[in-house]
Amino acid sequence: MAKFGQSDDLQGAEFFEANLRGARFVESDLSGAVMRGVDIQGADIDAPWLAEPGASLTVNGVEVAAYVEAELNRRFPGRADRRAEDPDGLRVAWAKLEQTWSATIERVAGMPEGSADVSVDGEWSFAQTLRHLVHAIDLWFGRSILEREDFHPLGLGHAADDALTEKPPYAEVLEAHAGRFAMVRDFIATVTPAELDTPRKNPHGPHPETTRSCLHVILGEGWEHHRFTTRDLNTIEAARVIPRGASDAPVL
Repeated sequence: MAKFGQSDDLQGAEFFEANLRGARFVESDLSGAVMRGVDIQGADIDAPWLAEPGASLTVNGVEVAAYVEAELNRRFPGRADRRAEDPDGLRVAWAKLEQTWSATIERVAGMPEGSADVSVDGEWSFAQTLRHLVHAIDLWFGRSILEREDFHPLGLGHAADDALTEKPPYAEVLEAHAGRFAMVRDFIATVTPAELDTPRKNPHGPHPETTRSCLHVILGEGWEHHRFTTRDLNTIEAARVIPRGASDAPVL
């Protein structure tokens, strides 16, 4: 099976009558790709950036990005509030995100022991997703807003490959996640309009940020990763996947 990585530049490549059946594109840039006369039955596209304002995706001449966005907002009540502008709106938005994650954590608690560490198709497990949200809050809230450099040791960033092999006690992961969510909640509870407009450093580059935009990033991370983990939990339950050691059932 051919495999292409960062060292392979396929920009502008043309695939003519090529058989790409079952091909998998992970974290790949397909922006501006043009497909004509293609068979995409059963194709599964996950593109978080379609949620960005002005995003575009055309299928058979129909712009579908807005339809996808509206459907996701319907499926995940509270998601539509993630770009609230004023303090009251942000407080409502954060409360809805917290309630959603609390319900999902309860869902996992009712699944077979060890389910939080099950990875579906190479994606992060539920526990790893919680750890990533800890890292995201430390980055966009701790560093950008509070101007702190300390990061929780259980936080999981995109480049933390070594941390992927670690399985810290799930109770500690839950504690870290709850603690970071509480930090944001306490901040938003007293934030003022003037504070929301305060300039902040972008932890990833020169693009200017404000307190408001940093909070928007955190809210966006919370909702997108909740969508990912809901997808995978549905797969686990549908396949009745039980963690290895709990039974003879397979692990995805």
